Amino acid sequence: MHKILSLRRLAVFLGFCAGFFGVSHSATAQTYGEPAFGSETRQDILDAIRPQAEWSFAPPIAFVVGEIRVAGNVAFATVRAQRPSGEQIDIFTTPDALRGQLDPQAGNGPTMEVLLQKSGRVWVGVHYGLNSSEGWWYDPVYCPIWSAVLPEVCQ
Repeated sequence: MHKILSLRRLAVFLGFCAGFFGVSHSATAQTYGEPAFGSETRQDILDAIRPQAEWSFAPPIAFVVGEIRVAGNVAFATVRAQRPSGEQIDIFTTPDALRGQLDPQAGNGPTMEVLLQKSGRVWVGVHYGLNSSEGWWYDPVYCPIWSAVLPEVCQ
C-alpha cells in the first residue's frame, strides 16, 4: 500500500511539473478557472502570498506564476519567487535557509504552492509549501475544502 501511495504522489508531482512548465495534461475535468493576467483576483491572490514569500526568501519579491486555479472562494497557486529585476533567488542564502526552516539541498528552489480561501473580500493563504520536492497537496485531507481546485486529487 505504501508503494502504491508513493507512486501516486510521484505521478501527481510529475503532473504538477508538467503543468508548471507548460505541458498540457487534461486527464481530469476542469472544475476551476484561472484569473486573467492583470485581473484583480489574480493580483489579490499574489498579494496574499507575498508576505510569506518575503519572510521566507527576503524582499523584494516578484512571482513567475505556474498556475492559479480559482473556484468560488477557494484557490490553489503554484509560483516561483524571483527578484523584480528577474534575478534568480539563491535558495542557500534565503532567510528560511539561514534559520534552518528549509533544506536548500532538497526541493525545487524558491517555489511555493499555496491553498487559499477567500474570507470576506480578502484571500488568505491557509496551507503553504515552500521549496517542495513532493506534491504535499496530494492528500485527501484537503478535499473537503479544496476539491474544486484539486480535481486530480479529489476524485
